Amino acid sequence: MTRTQVLFLTGLGSGLSPWAPGTMGTLVGVVLYLVLFKEISLFWYLTLTVLLFVLGAKAADRGEEVWEAEDPPAIVIDEVVGFLIAMMGVKVSFWSVLLGFLLFRFWDIWKPFEWIEELPGGWGIMADDALAGVITCLMLHFMF
Repeated sequence: MTRTQVLFLTGLGSGLSPWAPGTMGTLVGVVLYLVLFKEISLFWYLTLTVLLFVLGAKAADRGEEVWEAEDPPAIVIDEVVGFLIAMMGVKVSFWSVLLGFLLFRFWDIWKPFEWIEELPGGWGIMADDALAGVITCLMLHFMF
C-alpha cells in the first residue's frame, strides 16, 4: 500500500491515534468540511462525497488485507465521509458544526443498524458511517 493510500485511509494519519481514532478521523472531516466543502454548491458537494465514499470503500478493502483485520480502527475515511454526509446542505454555524460532530459520533458509536456492517469488505465499513451521517443530517435539517 502506498503512503498516499495510507494517508487517505487513516484520515491524514488521524486513525493511527492511540486514543479515539474514530473521533480523530471525524475531526479531520470537520476541518475538511470547513476548509473545502462548506462553500461549494450542493451538486459538487454531493458529487465529491459520493466519490470519496466509493474510493473509501475500495481502499478499505485493501486496508483490511494489509492490516489483516476486519474494519481496523486505523481506517477512518468512513468517519470523514460520514461527517461530510451529516453536514450536507446544513446551514453553517458554530452550533450546527458542533451539534453535527456530537450527533454523528453518537450514531457512529451506538450503531443501531449494526447489520449494515455485514455488507462485504469496504462497503460495510463505509455504509454504517454513511447511515450515521444520513440520520445526523436529517436531525440537523430539522433543527436548523
